[in-house]
Amino acid sequence: MTAIDTYLLLRAFCEELARCGVEHACTSPGSRNTPILLSLARQPGIHTWSHLDERSAAFFALGAAKVSGRPVAVTCTSGTATANYAPAVIEAHEARVPLIVLTADRPPELRNVGAGQAIDQLKLYGDAVKWFVEVDVPGASDHALRWIRQLACRAYWTAATGRPGPVHLNFPLREPLVLRGELPDDPVPGRRDGRPWTARVAAPPVPAPWAPELLPRGVVVAGRHEREDELAPTLREFAETAGYPLLADPLSGARSGEAAIATYDLLLRDEAFAARMRPQLVIRSGDLPTSKPLRAWLAALGDDVAQVALDPESAWQDPDGVLSYVLAADPVQTLRVWTPPARLDDDWLEHWRAADAAVTEAAVTALGDELSEPRVARLLGDATLEGTTLVVASSMPIRDVELYLPPGDHLGQVLSNRGANGIDGTVSTAFGVAAASDAPVVLLIGDVALAHDIGGLVAGRRLDLALTIVLLNNDGGGIFHFLPVSGEGDAFEEHVATPHGLEFEHAAELYGLDYERVTQEAELRAALRAEVTPGRPRLIEVRTDRVANLELHRRVADAALKALSEVSPPAPAASPGA
Repeated sequence: MTAIDTYLLLRAFCEELARCGVEHACTSPGSRNTPILLSLARQPGIHTWSHLDERSAAFFALGAAKVSGRPVAVTCTSGTATANYAPAVIEAHEARVPLIVLTADRPPELRNVGAGQAIDQLKLYGDAVKWFVEVDVPGASDHALRWIRQLACRAYWTAATGRPGPVHLNFPLREPLVLRGELPDDPVPGRRDGRPWTARVAAPPVPAPWAPELLPRGVVVAGRHEREDELAPTLREFAETAGYPLLADPLSGARSGEAAIATYDLLLRDEAFAARMRPQLVIRSGDLPTSKPLRAWLAALGDDVAQVALDPESAWQDPDGVLSYVLAADPVQTLRVWTPPARLDDDWLEHWRAADAAVTEAAVTALGDELSEPRVARLLGDATLEGTTLVVASSMPIRDVELYLPPGDHLGQVLSNRGANGIDGTVSTAFGVAAASDAPVVLLIGDVALAHDIGGLVAGRRLDLALTIVLLNNDGGGIFHFLPVSGEGDAFEEHVATPHGLEFEHAAELYGLDYERVTQEAELRAALRAEVTPGRPRLIEVRTDRVANLELHRRVADAALKALSEVSPPAPAASPGA
């Protein structure tokens, strides 16, 4: 196959990606993938972002796909470069984020014979991708061009529809890898009207043909969804109309409205409250929230409490095996059909609201004025610019956001890599979000997660992106102080807490970030609202102490439980037939 054949095929492939809806692609430098990256970079309609390393590129693509809701293409050279995609591909699979992974490869005659940068790339990502294709055709015949156009469409729709996720196309490319001279006109041009070669027409969304009995004392649990569609407002409307408390993870987008109960993690730590607020029905949407008390409460409800999951993508979010029904129908249409004409039990929701208010007041008082990690998480609810997209690192930051972020519509989307729950690639993910978003973007991250992806900071200056990074620096893994291993003395401190002694001001200087260390709430508010210049991201550092952070969380929990004990219990539930 000649270089002209290669470039004709890849030009047609990239054109179809753009026609289908790909707006962003990520490249990393290499030799073997030269035809792919040049074809992407020269394709009108696709903004191609250049990255120094493959791991950052893949997480950047993940962030762009999260916030845009569309597949993002990412390409690299052969060899271990492809293996560096694996963490982001796995996260995309677990979190149901559409990616189109385009790896260059050595042709078959250069495999297993000692050629450089040649590893086994066939089905490299195993079951973490929805579809794998080895893309090898003899030449740019009319049939091959029609086939590769349809292949691009199939890759796009496979990644985007059903249960979204990554697809992997492996391209064995032969030299010469650079085209000499002009590329001729395409002998098989795309459709004249600009539509994709093959468009996938989706069936209209339909509600579930079955509905549970909407008993007076129900609960709606809303987990990670991360998509800007009608689900979040529909969940709020359903909960408010039915009189069901809405236990909404911030990643659901539904934590607002009069039914939203923000302090469910603290409320359900109280055994008496958890027992007396036993519902008659649980409706679940999205992934399970991070909260361990909420998960334990749902697991202990028993077989006589129907738990119904709205799960159109077959995510099977049920580690405790307690779901009664899993509905694959459209959740928005289903909830609209289920919405009752009036509230089923005013007292039920009002008791949850009274408990939430009492615990919120106690928690805020216990937090005091110190700029602690929980207080930072709470301030992000209103200290940022309106409509800000918040990206939250895993480990302690996402737990603090779930615990302390108040209900409200001030923020836009709240995003986090909670598919595989890792801290890797968080900086790169946030820059990908910033690249594909028109809203201001703030990243809340811990020091270990920032150190883990420190090289991702280079994207801000190289790609002219704006991002505000709020760094919670407690010199190590603060979350591990909450675990039993914390009692293991010096071994815990060296091998688990892992203090590093890094001065992140130097990292800011190296990567071209504006830096500020804040110690007061007013300073943080001012820094969060300051204009961020594209190409000069802002790093705002808050220094904390790991042991003091543990003690603060305990004081807040104790204060919450004390306040909860003073809230009057609800009247016993009437039997369904009464």
